[in-house]
Amino acid sequence: MPYKHAHYFVGFVLLVILVGFWASYWSPIANVPLAFHIHAISSTVWLLLLIVQSVAIHRRSNAFHKQMGLASFALFPFLILGFIMIIDVSARRYAAAENPFIIYNGPSFGVGMAIAIAAYLTLFYQALKHRRNVKLHAGYMLATPLILFESPFSRVMGNLFPWMNVIGSEGPHAVLDTIAISDGMAIVFAMTLYVMDRKNGAPWLVASFFMALQAVVMWNAPFVPALGPLFTAYGQIPLAVTAALGIAAGAAAGWFGWQAGGAAKKRAPATA
Repeated sequence: MPYKHAHYFVGFVLLVILVGFWASYWSPIANVPLAFHIHAISSTVWLLLLIVQSVAIHRRSNAFHKQMGLASFALFPFLILGFIMIIDVSARRYAAAENPFIIYNGPSFGVGMAIAIAAYLTLFYQALKHRRNVKLHAGYMLATPLILFESPFSRVMGNLFPWMNVIGSEGPHAVLDTIAISDGMAIVFAMTLYVMDRKNGAPWLVASFFMALQAVVMWNAPFVPALGPLFTAYGQIPLAVTAALGIAAGAAAGWFGWQAGGAAKKRAPATA
């Protein structure tokens, strides 16, 4: 089976999430908005699911691996919901001009989350579509933690390793520096895996594309004034509407991915 050490990689991402969000989520956990809980729980459970599935398949527990795979159909829309709820919180804080930081970076965070959602929908769809190809299926599923990596690691960088910010922007833009650098690190990791197996490397190319797009768009978003009014307008949409659309998109990615994978076609018997 491919990626026999994948559970260590996913575990590392979990550790980065714990450290990166310690000050803003884990420490004040009783006093944060519901959206943060939904996002944290869904993302953490998703990573734990990947760890369990990786360990199960390498221990030849194929039946258990498939059962946990079916659980992903229920979990994935919940994962997308978490992202949608975070965008909603950011948009409302931006519209309320809560503080200078959110005024400057709010649209960047919104568009970054939107790109992350698109990445997740694409990777999950492709994982199910290629579920009969073990290497591609595993690659697409294991590429999903890379999309999560930039947010917590950028915080780790800003709080513990500020010397890593080689871009050196001033003020609130420095946060976008750390996000871009974190995405860049994840891209290097993904492209290394691609070079090691180009034949089955499509998942890492797809993930790299979305991470590069996210880094470039988020870093430049403050210089695009039109994004502000658009983000404000988004904040006026009722959460019930955007949440329903997010859940529907997550469910659709699973459904259409499963249908695209289809049953293995049997060859017609040769005729004389």
